[in-house]
Parts: sequence; structure tokens; C-alpha cells
Amino acid sequence: MQGSRVALLGLAVAFVAAKALGRMPSLEAQLVVYLVGMIALNLPHGGYEHFSNLRRRGLPFGARYVGAYALCIAAFVALFFVAPIPALGLAFAVAVAKAGHGDLHVMDALVGSDHLETRLQRALAAVARGGAVMIVPLLAWPDTFNGFATYMLLLFDPGAIGALGPALESARVVLGVGYAVAVVGHLTLGYAVGGGASWLRDAAETGLLVGYFAAVPVVVAVGLYFPLWYSLRQAGRERYARRIEPPTGLSVRDTCVAMLAGGAATAAVAGAFWLVVPNPLGGLTLLPGLVAFYTIFVCVIALPHVVIGEWLDAGRGIWYVP
Repeated sequence: MQGSRVALLGLAVAFVAAKALGRMPSLEAQLVVYLVGMIALNLPHGGYEHFSNLRRRGLPFGARYVGAYALCIAAFVALFFVAPIPALGLAFAVAVAKAGHGDLHVMDALVGSDHLETRLQRALAAVARGGAVMIVPLLAWPDTFNGFATYMLLLFDPGAIGALGPALESARVVLGVGYAVAVVGHLTLGYAVGGGASWLRDAAETGLLVGYFAAVPVVVAVGLYFPLWYSLRQAGRERYARRIEPPTGLSVRDTCVAMLAGGAATAAVAGAFWLVVPNPLGGLTLLPGLVAFYTIFVCVIALPHVVIGEWLDAGRGIWYVP
């Protein structure tokens, strides 16, 4: 927990200093950081969350879970062929939902959520946390955000690019105002409920996330957020859950095997996605093409991650807190 906070704060300070000194890393270096962070560091964790969730829950449930997951992915990919700009909007919304809802459960287990007493407050907390990942970069780094959104459309429909600029400009205004209202509402209602230590920690972390995504270039910010914040904190949540409800027969070896299996399964899905996409690199050079491809792929598999793995699996779910 503390390590994730220090990592994001350190990165934010470093990039503020680099910008002030005119020493920002090249785009190529930022792309490499993204790919290392998202693939080498974070890829195994996403698959592991599902393997951990499905352990000892039986074949009937597991088969339904995997089938629903596959159908959700297929439907999302189909949407990119039919309506690429709305599909891209859904992809960004999924990233917000995954980051926000995942962090909400970490708050329940480790940070404290005593100040979140209603469904509205929990929804605002999820928007405040998750919105930092996509909405803040949309506002703080508009040119880079627009550029990579364009790259992602090139994978499916280059003809849709003309309509992307106006769509993003409208989204920037609406989402910027909406996000500001959500953050203020979240912190105000939490303070009104009673404030206290959990509210202070929540306010500090929310401020850190907003500051981090405003200060760090979007490619690096997203690429390092998931391994250094999301995955680390979910590991802490899972350790908490194990202490409360110790699973039988779970060893370090079991965990490593599940991580490897999860990574392999996710990589297999990525390979299948590569074969389906009309132009996997979008006609771009290798680094930006890989970043565009992997970003869409992550969003595609994140939809069932949230919908199947959490919302429809209400009894336990991937972010289970006893």
C-alpha cells in the first residue's frame, strides 16, 4: 500500500521536475515504459485474478463463467467493427470502471470506507478514483490522448477518424465538468458523514491520483499505474482476504502457477485478438502500433473482468472482501 503511494508520488514529482527542466523523455521511451509496465509487469495479474476467483468453485460455475467471459469479449470486438467510436468510448469507460471499482474494494479492505455509507457515495468514490485514469489525461494531455485514440481507430476503421476529433472535444467538456462534480461530491459527502481517518486517507489518495495523471504523460501514467497501483493494491486486498478466510492448500507454488497460467491464458486471448483485428498495428511503426493494439486488447478483456468477474459474480467476485 505505502509502496504504491510512494511510487506514484515519486513519478509525479519527477515528471514535474523534468518538464520544468525541459528534459522530458522521448515518446519512444514512453512507449517502451508502457509496454514493459502493462505486459511484462501487469499481464499475469489480470489472469490470476480470475484463476484465484474460480479456485474450488466447481466445473458448472467455472464453465458458465468462462462462457460468459468469452461471449462478452466477442460482443465487444464485434462492436468495434460496427461502431468503432462508440466502442472506443466504451473501452475508456471500462478502464474507468475497472480502476474505480477495484480501488473501492481496496478501500474496503485496507484504506477504510467508513465514510461511504450509501450506494451513491460508493458510486461517486468509484468515479473519482477510476475517472482519474482516463478523464484527467483527456483534460491534461489532450494532444497525446487524441493521437493515441486515433491510432486505436486505425486498427479497425481509418474512415472513422474524421469524426473522432469533434467527439473527443465534446467529451472533454462534458466529462471534465462531470468528473469535477463527482470528485467534489464524493469528498464533500464523505466529510459530511463524519470525516475521520478513512476520509482523510481517501482524500489524500484521490488527490494523489488526480495529481499523478495530470503530471505524468498519459502513456507512462497508464502504463505504470496498473502494475504500481492497481495490481499492488489488489495483492494487498487478497492478503487481507486470506487472513480473514484462510484458503486450504494455498501455497506460494500454487500462487506462482496460477500467475503463470493466468498470463498464458491472457496471452492466448491476445493472440486470437491479433488474428481477428483487420490491421493489428494500424499501419503504424512497431512501438505505437503495439501500444494501440495492446490498449484496445486490455480494454476488451477488462469489460468481462468487471461485468462477469465482479458485477454478475455478486457472491464472491474477483475483488472479494470478506
